[in-house]
Amino acid sequence: MLKSFSKEERSWIMYDWANSVFATIMLAAIFPVFFVQMAGGEGTQGSMWWGIGIVGARFLMGVAAPFIGTLVDYRGYKKRLLAIFIAFGILALLFVAAQSSWQMLLIGYVLANILWSGANLVYDSYLPDVTTKDRMDKVSSWGFAMGYIGGSTIPFLFAILLIMFGENFGIDGVMAVRLSVVITAVWWGAFSIPMLRNVRHKYGVDAPKKGLVGHTLRNIIDTARRIVKNKGMLVFIVAYFFYIDGVGTIINMATAYGAELQLDATMMILSLFIMQIVAVPFSILFGRLTKKINPITVIVCAICMYLLIVLTGFIMGFGLEVAWFDVDTAIIIFFVLAFMVGTVQGGIQAISRSTFGRLIPPESSGEYFGFYEIFGRFAAILGPGLYALVLHLTGRPSFSIISIGAVFVIGLTILLAGRKHLSASLRANEN
Repeated sequence: MLKSFSKEERSWIMYDWANSVFATIMLAAIFPVFFVQMAGGEGTQGSMWWGIGIVGARFLMGVAAPFIGTLVDYRGYKKRLLAIFIAFGILALLFVAAQSSWQMLLIGYVLANILWSGANLVYDSYLPDVTTKDRMDKVSSWGFAMGYIGGSTIPFLFAILLIMFGENFGIDGVMAVRLSVVITAVWWGAFSIPMLRNVRHKYGVDAPKKGLVGHTLRNIIDTARRIVKNKGMLVFIVAYFFYIDGVGTIINMATAYGAELQLDATMMILSLFIMQIVAVPFSILFGRLTKKINPITVIVCAICMYLLIVLTGFIMGFGLEVAWFDVDTAIIIFFVLAFMVGTVQGGIQAISRSTFGRLIPPESSGEYFGFYEIFGRFAAILGPGLYALVLHLTGRPSFSIISIGAVFVIGLTILLAGRKHLSASLRANEN
């Protein structure tokens, strides 16, 4: 299946297989439902604290991202930092698996999320090292596809089986979730080995012999100035700030939203499993579409799909709140939503990553992806924070989910308004 890729490209792609288990079990499906039930039951407190936890993790990672990004450009630092983030991220997950109070669960989750995000920053910055600009869309898209095939499907299926049938073997619901977290840690660690062994840091600069902190701060300021001067890059990264916020919020809050609406947890998890299956071919399709269609057009179409997803999610929640239909109908709509998300979730992230990769100089990939991470992480504060605030003010989950549409609209508007500058920057950087 990956025969057309080089050894380094395959190893890089396989890291998505390794780390996607965290996104599925810890962010999207198993752990959020468990946490909401532990922290607040059927009230609003559970998803509110979940949103606060996401905001905390994103904020701390956003602050650290430019420093990490600059460090990984120094020769000898990139792989070392990747290994550190993976190792301590695994330890944080094992800490979560051993906790009983929701407060300690939240602390452990925030720590694990930060370390996982740091590893992803380093991983993304390797893209210019492992492939050429004309292959970035394909390699990036296959990374997400393999993540859905492996990390988001196989261990997720094990977790579903534990939750649904574990009691037949003396494993209750709480223990099933704990074992799911352990599976996440083991899977992430085991399948990170090809990346750590086979991928090399080809581009980079020598670390200063002294004054590392000061040199790093100056590099951060210089990179920020270069981004501001490049109108196309500035347009893209600001638009990305908003639309990826919506994408991340949908990922992080989907099951928490369903739990607030009192939808059956098992059915929600099954629907998200179907989403992972759907996402595999569509992620690959996005990579192929960019050979015939401008990647910006592909991203615009994906944003429009997300606006439709948000509207459908609002109808599902509002319909339950005013008794237009029953929970069984809402579950059917949730399955439809999962299918819709599967068609665009991997694709929009993959093409965004590769588009940014084509805009930046390869020798400074860490610095630039550090800022890419800043915008991605601080963006992900806006959506969950907005969700938690609207839910607190109105007590209506449907109003919370429709409010997320605003960030998609802003991102789409910026992208369309600055499309001319962005296209010019892409053409100039290809030459």
